[in-house]
Amino acid sequence: MTARVLVVDDVPANVKLLEARLSEYFDVVTAGSGLQALSICERADCDLVLLDVMMPDMDGFEVCRRLKSNIATHHIPVVMVTALDQPTDRVRGLEAGADDFITKPIPELALIARVKSLARLKMVTDELRMRVLTSREIGIQSPEREAIADSGRGGKVLIVDDRAASYERLAAVLRQEQEVAVEPDPNQALFHAADANYDLVIVSLGLENFDALRLCSQLRSLERTRSLPILGVAEPDATARMVRGLEIGVNDYLMRPVDKNELLARARTQVRRRRYTERLRDSVQMSIEMAITDALTGLFNRRYMESHLGTLIEQAAARGKALSVLVLDIDYFKAINDSHGHDAGDDVLREFALRIKRSIRGIDLACRYGGEEFVIVMPETDMAVAAMVAERLRRRIAAEPFAIAQGARQIPVTISIGIAGLRGKEDTAATLLKRADQALYRAKRDGRNRVVPDAA
Repeated sequence: MTARVLVVDDVPANVKLLEARLSEYFDVVTAGSGLQALSICERADCDLVLLDVMMPDMDGFEVCRRLKSNIATHHIPVVMVTALDQPTDRVRGLEAGADDFITKPIPELALIARVKSLARLKMVTDELRMRVLTSREIGIQSPEREAIADSGRGGKVLIVDDRAASYERLAAVLRQEQEVAVEPDPNQALFHAADANYDLVIVSLGLENFDALRLCSQLRSLERTRSLPILGVAEPDATARMVRGLEIGVNDYLMRPVDKNELLARARTQVRRRRYTERLRDSVQMSIEMAITDALTGLFNRRYMESHLGTLIEQAAARGKALSVLVLDIDYFKAINDSHGHDAGDDVLREFALRIKRSIRGIDLACRYGGEEFVIVMPETDMAVAAMVAERLRRRIAAEPFAIAQGARQIPVTISIGIAGLRGKEDTAATLLKRADQALYRAKRDGRNRVVPDAA
């Protein structure tokens, strides 16, 4: 996914410089004033804001405060850019809600790494927010107001540092606002983080007897700690190491000597973000349990899919991105019910749903459309890639028999799949599904157990 970065500065030369640095990796939009920036963010026309502090009509601190206090824009990452280089200035920006504070002149490598890191986070948050917004139709409240009111205090923080003098100073400061635990043994840190429900882990990137970046990578790869925010603490001459940390999943960083107020401010930011993400996940889970999943398979139901598909189509069309839809049907399913009973048919449907889940990405949407028919929506995926995924799934289904009667028997199962891709802004959920369904019909007519793309 290519993020859209909003550069806000009243000096055209500064805008041109940042635009030149970023345009190779990102879509760049610009604003010459705080009011213009607020308007662009309100329209959801950006994924991240690079915000100059010194502007005439409204300074960057005030712009950031307004963005972070607005339900519609508080989730957009903000990086403040300024020539101010005192810790008090950084703290002021962080307390205004900024996600980071970069001092001019800006090292290009650090800038690109920071923007990429925040853009990845925004993409994950957007996926959760979209599903929560869809869930409002059935009365589930979204957590934006709670997130805006959250102070970021009272979180559970784990410090991983093998130097006593260092972790004692960090812990003493953090205990003013957070519940703090210390793990001086990096070999045990991963298990410690996974065993407790922490809101933030702070890792010294200069561990003496362990590769701290390897630990950060392990935290990102483990399911129980994958979404846990990581704050790295680096030495002043370790810029390259810090950049590498951002690339592998570190959320934020501090340079030694650590300013205590900046430490507290960055910790609050990460705790707030963790809580907001968890609230989003809880809201999604609640909506799933209440109304939007199929009780038998655990996949999303048709109602949820149709509503969510419409939103995905609008976004893809607006940004010129690809989107593909797969319609899948279990071959001769009626014969399975007639020969082995409806309990066996239910066993097949449940196992089929599990195999679908194992074959798609987290951003893909799978649902039971009705009976033995299923739909997979694949954002940012063209027809060629969708066909590869469909063929791989078809082979996996055909290669392994399905267990029925509590595992006492096994039966062969095959599927037919029709594929359609988004053609432009005129496409709707109905037209896209219709073309995929017509492709499915051709697959069944031509002998089943095959993948057929929509004919252009």
